[in-house]
Amino acid sequence: MKKFIRFFKPVTAIVLLGMFVFASCENEDDKAPVEEMKSIVEIASSDNNFSILVAALTKANLVSALQGDGPFTVFAPTNEAFADLLADLGVSSLDDLSAEALAPILLYHVVSGKVLSTDLTNGYVNTLSPGPGQTAVSLQVNADEVILNGGSEVTSADLLASNGIIHVIDKVLLPPTVVNLAINNPQFSILVEAVVKAELAETLSGVGPFTVFAPTNAAFEELFTTLGVSGIEDLTKEQLTPILLYHVVSGNVLSTDLSSGNVATLNGDIAVSVGASVTLNGSSNVVLTDVQGTNGVVHVIDEVLLPSGK
Repeated sequence: MKKFIRFFKPVTAIVLLGMFVFASCENEDDKAPVEEMKSIVEIASSDNNFSILVAALTKANLVSALQGDGPFTVFAPTNEAFADLLADLGVSSLDDLSAEALAPILLYHVVSGKVLSTDLTNGYVNTLSPGPGQTAVSLQVNADEVILNGGSEVTSADLLASNGIIHVIDKVLLPPTVVNLAINNPQFSILVEAVVKAELAETLSGVGPFTVFAPTNAAFEELFTTLGVSGIEDLTKEQLTPILLYHVVSGNVLSTDLSSGNVATLNGDIAVSVGASVTLNGSSNVVLTDVQGTNGVVHVIDEVLLPSGK
């Protein structure tokens, strides 16, 4: 199966999830001589609205990296966005956060390449924030509304720099766990409801890593029809738990690591068939791969898997 390195594309042509992708290219309007432009760091340093961002970059020892050739695309949170984050974290200032805590957050706002606002399309893109192993944590972009991870809005776009481009955002982005990836996407709302009811959210927010085969809302609706129920409210925690655990594999298993054969989940084996496409148990199709979180990876499927005897 194709490995998605810089950005993810749906395996099928169906616009299934309202998930979003970047396509990076040059723009004819971008003609100002490079030597006349400021770098990304210089632009941020000259604007008082980014003073906390610059202080955070300095504390995390990332200034020199973002002064490099790049090009980089930076989603830059304003001071107000950082103030909201500090309040949410229950801290008074950046002094309460370590460089080790800040670095992955800041790198989550950086994408390799120069991506203009006119180049944004629906999907997921790799950031520079590190995931398990040598992976990069995914960022979701809604190009129609210009919103990141379902909640951070691009308020000003296309600030050109000598080594890339800046888009201003109104909320600091936090690298997501596999649970957060589902929460951020409305097409996983039933899955999230099921995980919460089964009291598995805390477990799946742990260190992991986990590989999650995530059914869409449409997949769950088909399951409800098959079971003759109206929704998650008609299923108990005891019924949901073995089903959900059957969608979780230990480890960070990327699409390139998949091969035909049985794979052990947290509740029995699933049969994986790898060919022109990937199917599970003979009928559930993997429709999107390698959506990377901080504690694991998500592959999207179009049918809920049921353990033997369920």
